[in-house]
Amino acid sequence: MLLTIHILFYIFKVQTLIMIEEDLLAVLALSKVEGIGAISAKKLINHFGSAKAVLKMKSTELASIDGIGSVMLRNLKDKTIFEKAEQELKFIQNKGVKVSFFQDADYPDRLKHCIDGPLVLFSSGNIDLKNRKIISIVGTRQITSYGHDFCKNLISELAPLNPIIVSGYAYGVDIVAHLAAIDNNLQTIGVLAHGLNQIYPKSHSKYSARMEENGGFITEFWSSSNPDKENFVRRNRIVAGISEATIVIESADKGGSLITANMANDYNRDVFAVPGRMTDKYSQGCNNLIKTQKANLLSSAADLIYILNWDIAKESKSVQKQLFVTLDFEEQKVYDYLIKNGKEILDIIALHCDFPIYRISGLLLNMELKGLIRPLPGKLFEAI
Repeated sequence: MLLTIHILFYIFKVQTLIMIEEDLLAVLALSKVEGIGAISAKKLINHFGSAKAVLKMKSTELASIDGIGSVMLRNLKDKTIFEKAEQELKFIQNKGVKVSFFQDADYPDRLKHCIDGPLVLFSSGNIDLKNRKIISIVGTRQITSYGHDFCKNLISELAPLNPIIVSGYAYGVDIVAHLAAIDNNLQTIGVLAHGLNQIYPKSHSKYSARMEENGGFITEFWSSSNPDKENFVRRNRIVAGISEATIVIESADKGGSLITANMANDYNRDVFAVPGRMTDKYSQGCNNLIKTQKANLLSSAADLIYILNWDIAKESKSVQKQLFVTLDFEEQKVYDYLIKNGKEILDIIALHCDFPIYRISGLLLNMELKGLIRPLPGKLFEAI
């Protein structure tokens, strides 16, 4: 009897795996139909119930769907799409690639609300997007020392809140953000403009193992895809759509990071930009975003926390004022100033305590987590 149960369970398991494989093969095949993008594919799946049903459907039924013309009908009946899908399925199975369908529970929640979000996502590493603060950091590949320092300090200040840092794994701002996240033991995700069979740029391959230890890579592109120019624009919509907010560290008056910022605005996400001198080439894009009210001005982590309304209290085991709290010299200076002067805005605290803005925001965040101060509307802070 027990042997029979084991046999039946094994048969059920095998049948389930076959069904999953068949469903995935159909999804891959549908995504390879020429002229069918993510929007059209989702529309068809939502109407007929599954990718498998779409591909088995009669042409007369498919033609009843608005936007499905004769050319698309012919392409849907192209048998070569299954050959291509089978090749990609072998790569997925051999490399242990994780696949997330847009209707799956593990598909990024925010991307589900983007009409042009990918039909499927391929990922590697140890990615966990559930119940987490997610921010995207983008910017020029020609990062300056100003942008480099700001990016590292910002991520360091945000580290107590344990956000996920998303970027495009490119030169400049992207890789600085990823490495700063790794240095602060934060999960970081690189969104690729090509398949998971390669890394671009190749010089960043040396960081890949560290990325995948706590985070990893995601892409909508197949293993047969190369890092072509048009893929980077498509990649940017994932960077913008997957996160709660997009931060532009540095950008010239034109560039991919501005495209990402515009996409984030289209998705009703918060956008932040780091201001700079008007004469600085790689501050012009950020300054224009702020000037045209397409981005919030970001001078410190405190700005981000305030505008996103992140509840710091939930990130700390106890936000009640603790007895015998140890303060370093800088924290004690700030605390003494607030005790003496009462409520004060961040800029004035920085001025009177003789600290740069990026430093004071980090101090205030740490002191808030210790239960010594609290933020108030209007970027005010007071001692508890």
